[in-house]
Amino acid sequence: MSQDSQHGKWTVSSSDEDDEGLPPSGTPTSKPRPPVDPRNRSHRSPSPPSLKVKPEAASVDLKPEPDYAPVSSLVIGSEARQSAAVNTPSLAGKRKKEESEGSGWALSDSDDEDVDLRRKSVGNPPKRAPPSPKTKKPKVENERPPSPHGRAYYIDEPDDFFETSLPSASDPYRFYLNKVTGLDRRFNTGALHIRDILSPLFGTLKESVQFNYCFDIAWMLKQFPPEFRERPVLIVHGDKREAKARLVQQAQPFPHVRFCQAKLDIAFGTHHTKMMLLWYEEGFRVVIMTSNLIRADWYQKTQGMWMSPLFPRLPEGSSESAGESPTFFKRDLLEYLASYRAPELEEWIQRIKEHDLSETRVYLVGSTPGRYVGSDMERWGHLRLRKLLYEHTHPVANEESWPVIGQFSSIGSMGLDKTKWLAGEFQRTMTTLGKSSLRPDTPVHLLYPSVEDVRNSLEGYPAGGSLPYSIQTAQKQLWLHSYFHRWKADTTGRSHAMPHIKTYMRASPDFSQLAWFLVTSSNLSKAAWGALEKNNTQVMVRSYELGVLYVPSAFDVKTFPVHKNPFPVSSCSGFPVPFDLPPSGYSPKDQPWIWNIPYSQAPDTHGNVWVPS
Repeated sequence: MSQDSQHGKWTVSSSDEDDEGLPPSGTPTSKPRPPVDPRNRSHRSPSPPSLKVKPEAASVDLKPEPDYAPVSSLVIGSEARQSAAVNTPSLAGKRKKEESEGSGWALSDSDDEDVDLRRKSVGNPPKRAPPSPKTKKPKVENERPPSPHGRAYYIDEPDDFFETSLPSASDPYRFYLNKVTGLDRRFNTGALHIRDILSPLFGTLKESVQFNYCFDIAWMLKQFPPEFRERPVLIVHGDKREAKARLVQQAQPFPHVRFCQAKLDIAFGTHHTKMMLLWYEEGFRVVIMTSNLIRADWYQKTQGMWMSPLFPRLPEGSSESAGESPTFFKRDLLEYLASYRAPELEEWIQRIKEHDLSETRVYLVGSTPGRYVGSDMERWGHLRLRKLLYEHTHPVANEESWPVIGQFSSIGSMGLDKTKWLAGEFQRTMTTLGKSSLRPDTPVHLLYPSVEDVRNSLEGYPAGGSLPYSIQTAQKQLWLHSYFHRWKADTTGRSHAMPHIKTYMRASPDFSQLAWFLVTSSNLSKAAWGALEKNNTQVMVRSYELGVLYVPSAFDVKTFPVHKNPFPVSSCSGFPVPFDLPPSGYSPKDQPWIWNIPYSQAPDTHGNVWVPS
């Protein structure tokens, strides 16, 4: 069957018309059920694309990768990724993760949970068979492409790039973008680099926990100031088997680094949360962000973060309920950490209990793997967000004209039409405003970079390596592309720094006000947000995710005024939306970026073309 769209045409086989070819719903429990045996599945993956350099490509001044980041420190995931890592410091970001022999599942950060795992008969799933040590899972070659720039990809940051200044104490939102190399200085004013976050100006660090998806441990440790570089670090990750062994190998030169492995028992789940817990002599701090702990994510991409206030220690003998915020942030953070069921986090749970988090004005929105029923359905994912919006926002006049805006860097399978998930359960969550029973057909604007956005970016085509929307997924959901809007940030000076940030919001028709705003690690996928099962009596969540929700009532206002020009930073009290408003829809000539098809008609900003190999 062929499908036509103003944004592409592909042939879709009839076998792809099933909504989901996934394991059947299991027994509701906080501890997910093991996946179906992989030998009853077929894996078909495309070859990875690569970049080719045009002979006429202009030369640029390049900065060799520092000695502290050996090639081995960038080796993350599958054998294909190992090969690419030799040449791709710029693409060491979120990559397709492949589990080793016997694991049974390719864990994909693109959240494309149905990649070629269709069965002819969904109604008769195969039974699980005992694992065989002699059977190897077919290698998945769905990896991100190498960069032609090699080890000498990064240009020099200006001398003042790493100068740290404390954010304004009067900033009510504590929402920051990252610094971007190659931009005019004024567009980095008020932005933060990882070195800023770890600076002594923010506290005398004693220990830290780093939750993330991708790590370059040598590079990460280099971001700590010298006086903190050997302080204990606990890394919370989701790697298994060979990938885990490589991660542990990275840390061999650093005896102060320990590990905590997140349990991922549901197929296609990832540990995607990006959070720092920082314990100081002066107190405790939480940072929830969108960046992986690799240099590429802090170089020329748009990222976001929420940085908590410095939480002081409670007086000795304080009650269990002491130090709670009006948003119950302390309770929810403790519940999220407890969901890992990890002994390594117990001392941190105790430390948090001993601190005063009452200044927090945001709500925590997390996802943890599992199947949930009853009241537990509202603990995680988009149903958690729905509950918070129901309880803590208020209806507005003409709310049917207030659009939902979602912005993300990866897209999962939505199904063959919008009713399967996006315009059903997910849109119902995003359009919830207080206890209003109105469920209008609200406009939904999805911001995702077009091919031209990527081509003209600071990184050029390699920026597309962190936007892993595949042709296999796109060809099954051409209907989704009618929702797409361009990634534009011209007024902020950041339009050419491709987004890795993920934000969701509800705006007024003139885009001057926000009903709420969310910054999160969750991309547009059921794996991240959860999906209803069993006639809406159960929700299944695959991944660990984390974000913070801003609602006006927590800041004693009715709506958030929008700060449409956040750079350079001024005293304006508006919310710093990280892209241009109103959103600009795709033109008939625009196409969404798809990472594993060629773009050879026009070179990028480095003179390269993108050609699958």
